[in-house]
Order: sequence, then C-alpha cells, then structure tokens
Amino acid sequence: MKTLVVVAHPDIENSMINKAWLTELRKYPDLYTIHELYKVYPDWQFDVEKEQQLIEQHEKIVLQFPVFWFSSPPLLKKWLDDVLTYGWAYGSSSGYKMKDRKVALAVTAGISAKGYSQEGKYKYSLDEILRPFEITVDYVRAKYGSFHAFYGKENTPDAEVEPLNHHDIERSASEYRAFIANLN
Repeated sequence: MKTLVVVAHPDIENSMINKAWLTELRKYPDLYTIHELYKVYPDWQFDVEKEQQLIEQHEKIVLQFPVFWFSSPPLLKKWLDDVLTYGWAYGSSSGYKMKDRKVALAVTAGISAKGYSQEGKYKYSLDEILRPFEITVDYVRAKYGSFHAFYGKENTPDAEVEPLNHHDIERSASEYRAFIANLN
C-alpha cells in the first residue's frame, strides 16, 4: 500500500531540501501519494471528509515540513486541528480511524544537529522539540515512526553549517526515501 506524504511547506519552490525530497519520491508514483497542503488549499479551507478518506486509504503517513518556530508551519497545525476530529480520530467507539497506522515526520531544521542539543543554540534536541507530534500520534492510537531530519543552514551570518552542495542534497533525498521504506 502507498505511503501518504502530507507536505506543509509554504514556499516549496524555493526550498532546496523539501523540494529535492519530493522530486525523489515522485520517481515512485506507485509507492507514494504526495499531498501538498499549501497547493491544494491556498485558502486554508480543508475538505475534512476528503482528507480523512485520504488518510484511511494509507497505512503509512509522513508529515513533511520545515521546522518553524520549533513546531510546524501553521497550515499543518490547522490541518491537524481540522482533520483529526472527535469521533473520527479519537474519543468515541466509532473513532480511532488512525489506529495502528504508522505516522512519521520528515523535517528540515535550520542549523546543525549540535544546535539542537543541551550545549547547542536551542538547548533542546529535535526529538524533544517534536514531542507534541509524538503525543498526538499516540493520542489517536496510531504508531509513531520517529522522524527523519535534515539539519541545514540557517539564514544568519553566524550559521555553523557549510553551504549545501548537490551531492548533499541528493544523498539526503535518498536517505529520506530509505527512511520511509523502513517504516514498519
């Protein structure tokens, strides 16, 4: 069964890594359903029933996004709020439609992995920062498949990371596809 990749990037055309990840996944249309929220819902008005049906058609779901203010872009948060409704995703005997589905994250982070550590700039690991997503997945009785991260260059002059090259981007896309393939 195909994996649903819910993409929440407000400027995908100018993204290096998220765009490369999608290019890689699109090589395998029989394996992945790419669902770009900002393109499908430019007005931010979700067709909740359609979104729920899309989830029900997939055993694996990956939420792909850049880390924004130590969370997701706002449209993904709204998607979670609107689509994971009472009676469908949780809270009643007929709910829990996501039960036992594997849900994972694929994120791009602004600085090096060291920056996401007790000694680093942000003082917390990415695992700690993304914990609310893990709790959400657990709450709807799905199975959390962890996350795949690309640590990259922040748009500041004092960034700790070398500039990206074509090889880094290709390797990241290949690693991302392998991460999804290994979700069990």
